[in-house]
Amino acid sequence: MCLGIPGRIASIRDDAGLTMGVVDFGGVRREVCLQYVADEVAVGDYVIVHVGFAITKVDEEEARRTFEVLKEMSQLEELEWMAEVADASLSRTQKPDVQGAGESL
Repeated sequence: MCLGIPGRIASIRDDAGLTMGVVDFGGVRREVCLQYVADEVAVGDYVIVHVGFAITKVDEEEARRTFEVLKEMSQLEELEWMAEVADASLSRTQKPDVQGAGESL
């Protein structure tokens, strides 16, 4: 199964003219090629990563929706690892409500 997984950019660097970075997938960090999206991303942005390449930038809300779909897909036994990534990522995208009660988006 080939999936694009959203992750949050933790760092960006130039590697001999190639834009690389570290992307956080719910606490698991991986080196990712950011060259395709280099002109449109910054640290803290979300990107969809497929086989080590960031293929598009997404906003936080879209990343959250994708995490929720991945969590639903993880109902299948072979996709159990996705539940861990989705749960960790969803907890990181939660924002407190106006009254600070910790309501998620």
